[in-house]
Amino acid sequence: MRSRPWSMAFGLLLSLTLVAACGGDDGGGDGTGTAAGESGAAAATDGEFPLTIEHRFGTTEIPEAPERVVAAGFNDADYALAFGVVPVGVRDFIGTFDEDARPWAQEALAGATPVKVSDRDGVLDYEQIAGARPDLILAYSYLEEDEYETLSQIAPTVVEPNIGSLWEAHTRDVGRALGRSERAEEIVTEVAQHFETTRAAHPEFEGVTLAIQFGVEPEAYYLLEPGDPRIGLFTSLGFVMPETTGEISREQVELLDQELLVVIGDEAAYEADDLLQGLDAVQEGRVVYLGGFETDVAGALGFDSPLSLPYAVDQVAPLLAEALAAGTD
Repeated sequence: MRSRPWSMAFGLLLSLTLVAACGGDDGGGDGTGTAAGESGAAAATDGEFPLTIEHRFGTTEIPEAPERVVAAGFNDADYALAFGVVPVGVRDFIGTFDEDARPWAQEALAGATPVKVSDRDGVLDYEQIAGARPDLILAYSYLEEDEYETLSQIAPTVVEPNIGSLWEAHTRDVGRALGRSERAEEIVTEVAQHFETTRAAHPEFEGVTLAIQFGVEPEAYYLLEPGDPRIGLFTSLGFVMPETTGEISREQVELLDQELLVVIGDEAAYEADDLLQGLDAVQEGRVVYLGGFETDVAGALGFDSPLSLPYAVDQVAPLLAEALAAGTD
């Protein structure tokens, strides 16, 4: 699973310090699934209801401003939280990452523990979803049409317009469904400004070729491709991707030897890889190990959300700067 939020076993995802109350009845809250200080999602809407959302499976009509939201996509919970809406149910983020403890979402969750509406492998539990009594279901990743048809019988369900929608479009789509399009534009601007501020603070990143080695496979390497959502964090900081990406044989290991190499995966496995350790980038310290899929940084990249991305930038930028500086010593 190499494409889409964490691909998603990644891992997948702010300085948006949103105050949120507890989630649904099963999560120990008041059952509204909305931000503290609001009587419901309708309290801060700027859109008119009913409204119709177009997406890749057709159209969805949302009759009134939603108050009970189920996040049935792997990273949709973050998008609801960015608007101050605590979901009453969430899909389990597959893999080894502990999404319940993800640091970038804790303030917005405010202690809420939304009920899980899938098993540990991410397979949706429709009975749990129906039991959460949603009036809106967000389902942006890894949803098949038959799953959509089942979900839409439970509550209005919104999916992405096109496969591979990035965080900006995702934010605007969720904002439109919540009747919060103006707030969506504010969120996109805030996150983009965070990137711009970090980029301005690190002019040395501009134009540097950066390769991202993802996962640990004994037969081959895998450089994240330009369409992967995790690439956006790095290109937003001024880095450029190498010409060759995707699966690379071990005999082509030199393709990893770029101005900067970022490695996502078990560091111990890479330290035991003689081919990778022989690269000039590694020998000269121009390598950044972000750790395995269970780490917060990997999880933040996998969530690819307006909450997780600023967190990831703050964690990764100093490491990238240090590695580049090591290469000039």
